[in-house]
Amino acid sequence: MLRSPLRRAYRVRPWQSPAAAALAVLRLSTAAEASPIRKSPPARVRNLIGGEFVESQSEESIDVINPATQEVVSRVPLTTKEEFKAAVDAAKGAFPQWRNTPVTTRQRVMFKLQELIRRDMDKLALNITTEQGKTLKDAQGDVFRGLEVVEHACGMATLQMGEYVTNVSHGIDTYSIREPLGVCAGICPFNFPAMIPLWMFPMAVTCGNTFILKPSEKDPGASMMLAELALEAGLPNGVLNIVHGTNDTVNNICDDDDIKAISFVGSNTAGMHIYARAAAKGKRVQSNMGAKNHAVVLPDASVDATLNCLVAAGFGAAGQRCMALSTTVFVGDSKPWEDELVERAKSLKVSAGVEPGTDLGPVISKQAKDRICRLIQSGIESGARVVLDGRNIGVPGYEDGNFVGPTILADVTSDMECYKEEIFGPVLLLMKAESLDEAIKVVNSNKYGNGASIFTTSGVSARRFQSEIEAGQVGINVPIPVPLPFFSFTGSKASFAGDLNFYGKAGVQFYTQIKTVTQHWKDSSSSQGVSLAMPTSQKS
Repeated sequence: MLRSPLRRAYRVRPWQSPAAAALAVLRLSTAAEASPIRKSPPARVRNLIGGEFVESQSEESIDVINPATQEVVSRVPLTTKEEFKAAVDAAKGAFPQWRNTPVTTRQRVMFKLQELIRRDMDKLALNITTEQGKTLKDAQGDVFRGLEVVEHACGMATLQMGEYVTNVSHGIDTYSIREPLGVCAGICPFNFPAMIPLWMFPMAVTCGNTFILKPSEKDPGASMMLAELALEAGLPNGVLNIVHGTNDTVNNICDDDDIKAISFVGSNTAGMHIYARAAAKGKRVQSNMGAKNHAVVLPDASVDATLNCLVAAGFGAAGQRCMALSTTVFVGDSKPWEDELVERAKSLKVSAGVEPGTDLGPVISKQAKDRICRLIQSGIESGARVVLDGRNIGVPGYEDGNFVGPTILADVTSDMECYKEEIFGPVLLLMKAESLDEAIKVVNSNKYGNGASIFTTSGVSARRFQSEIEAGQVGINVPIPVPLPFFSFTGSKASFAGDLNFYGKAGVQFYTQIKTVTQHWKDSSSSQGVSLAMPTSQKS
């Protein structure tokens, strides 16, 4: 049994052994002293099937590694095909009763869930920092942005309203209603371990669907904690299920006939594979993928505010955001901005996310670090000018961590590999354009269309940018224009595949189907005889 201080610090999870929970406290506490307690082997993360956290029978597993220390936090099983099918069967079995549960009851589960997420915000953030690497403050933001979607789902009774027209013809009424699809599934990336699962299952289940969630194998802990909270909030057994794995599990989700819709966030390679494979089976798919987000800076932009935005949006979360501002296009010369950009970037603290005052944590893996450094080098070899190089940064006490410091490359052109590829690291690329026209052309020529921002004090320029730019989300003096959940996350071009975006009205439409009913109550005392003519609004 855990002693009470450990219980208070880290509540035992049903998907962890007590020994693993105790070990987690020792690992995660930044103030912990060396302990004589013998370390237990890392626990295996469990599947959630039919309301039970169960051990996988798979002999294969993947290590979940703390990117700041290389310590193995837990092990994720490669869910067997039989276990996957059991999860689908549980979701399918729970669907009839759940779909007929009043929407007000489903909303109340979400009301309770948001309360529990607030209660455990710090625990969720600590888990995210341990498994993903981002700072505690950024991890709290990760949870909070997902929490906003849960709050949005609390209004499902209004969001799911249909339409009604009475007397469309003589005594005939027509109305449409929105009904759930059935079993839906979500496939999550590593960079937002709480926010992205919360983009998916709260909207889906509050619409009346049941759900299969596959967390990232790199950081599944937050999904497991959220699932526990969902059960505590009153979500019935089988409504939410969790399976783990990599390619085989993803393909099983794409191929299973009982799964009607798939939500995905991640890379373009995986996203297009999922979209093509699942769509070929007749499934709905919403696939948020890669990005190359641009900031266009006009000469009249507010200097101090713009610099702060570029540094925050370029290097925050170590650049591991699909909405990171990775490229800045200066209308005019970038050199007047460079010294101040370097000064502010150098002032950022790079360390483990649990360390006080840390601005940038590590990137997710050694492979990710190697790829980032390779793309930086390719830019240099192609003629980019190094303004700030963070590849060889040292972090005392965390020498084995996957750290990349803030890096700035100038004189970047659109034919360079570092520009064409999404670097997904703390690397800011500086480009130049002679005019706003040219800057817009640069942005629109890029294959991605997640987001773009302009920094200016000119309303005329901003309005023109808004109208002509080919990006789904536009910021005007806003560096990361991710909308609140009553709108939708509206990436476009190569950044999105599908017809309906995440959350907002589009999210409700994605997780529901329209049924249109036409009714006519005839007076039994009147008879009009049989007519084989096509009915019209003039004649019923």
